[in-house]
Amino acid sequence: MTREAMRRKAKAVPEWLNSPLWSTPPLASTPADPYGTDFSPPPAPSPKPSPSVPPPPMREQAVDSYAGRGGEIREEDGAGAALRAHLLADFKAALSKKVVNMGELRRLACLGVPDGGGTDVRPLVWKLLLGYLPTERSLWPYELEKKRSQYSAYKDEFLLNPSEKLRRIEESKLSRKKELTGERNGLLPRSEVTNEEHPLSFGKSSLWNQYFQESEILEQIDRDVKRTHPDKSFFSAKSNQESLRRILIIFSRLYPSVRYVQGLNEVLAPLFYVLKNDLDTSNSTSAEADTFFCFVELISGFKNNYCKHLDNSLVGIRSILSKLSQLLKKHDEELWRHMEVITKVYPQYYAFRWITLLLTMEFSFNVCIHIWDAMLGDPEGPPDTLLRICCAMLILVRKRLLVGDFTANIQLLQHYPQTNIDHLLHIANRLRGTMPS
Repeated sequence: MTREAMRRKAKAVPEWLNSPLWSTPPLASTPADPYGTDFSPPPAPSPKPSPSVPPPPMREQAVDSYAGRGGEIREEDGAGAALRAHLLADFKAALSKKVVNMGELRRLACLGVPDGGGTDVRPLVWKLLLGYLPTERSLWPYELEKKRSQYSAYKDEFLLNPSEKLRRIEESKLSRKKELTGERNGLLPRSEVTNEEHPLSFGKSSLWNQYFQESEILEQIDRDVKRTHPDKSFFSAKSNQESLRRILIIFSRLYPSVRYVQGLNEVLAPLFYVLKNDLDTSNSTSAEADTFFCFVELISGFKNNYCKHLDNSLVGIRSILSKLSQLLKKHDEELWRHMEVITKVYPQYYAFRWITLLLTMEFSFNVCIHIWDAMLGDPEGPPDTLLRICCAMLILVRKRLLVGDFTANIQLLQHYPQTNIDHLLHIANRLRGTMPS
């Protein structure tokens, strides 16, 4: 086969990948959709007299006008304020139904959840999207009370030091003994400390031995909590740091297959921030308990990424990185070849952090929250949506990657440049339904 024939046989690069949109900042006006017209905003209607109440915006216009600015609407922007009001009204209507339609809620969440204006629906939306709350509104008080009570029991079980645990165990034993013997008065019998209960015991069932073995994890959690977003006063508050610490300790002890992996504090931070800032004080005061269960629900979808013994399995992190490589090859073979064949820039060099920390370190905190709106709301589920977003991140900087060597590309991807988040999510949406099996 001649070289020319081989070149023709090679997979052609999609025309949209050569669009200058990938390497230039977004223009003030809406650019042409490089994918075609099916996802493009509709043309502006002919001017009409302004009605007293502005009509609801089109969904495509909502994406361009609201999410494109990371959800930050300027006060002087009347159109933006009207759009936010309409979108907020849609969310309130969806959340007020006796049984919340999750399909409708997910569709709205993918547009970005509006905040500000004295109302914030995001805490409730995230609780529903993560499955913490059932869709039936009448069950919410019961579920919240049950889960918050359960978390209180977890604190008693997992946060007490061995001395306190042994004291409570001994009190329980003595109480039962008194009931059996009918003893009502007199001195309590002296208890004996068994070998298993001694602080120097190496027994596997020893509370003290387990406590000392976990001390390294506790120290890591303490270090990570203290350096969680030090630039934000919210995370510098002692009470909030203690809440993060308790959540991570209980999680590590309740789920030993995952335990604590360095960086989980970054994944926990957006959840706690959103729920703690709920304007409903009955919810904000219980944010720690609610955050714990939402965190468990979130991590459950990604838990194989954090289990070291699964790293080389078909479901571990190496397999996930391989899927990202396959996804890129499917949509941009030229970029894939330059990255992995020519410059040897493999996904594990840059995407390991993207995936395990759910993009929390690649974008500003507020932008990350809006990315999570789309990730949690996407009907394909957070794991597949995350991979599509990661692939879109590569496509958006393809021109810089194609001219870069190993060092330049690693630096670019480990310090991802500021980008138009609406554009990024738009590209990720266009990759829908193409995930490798």
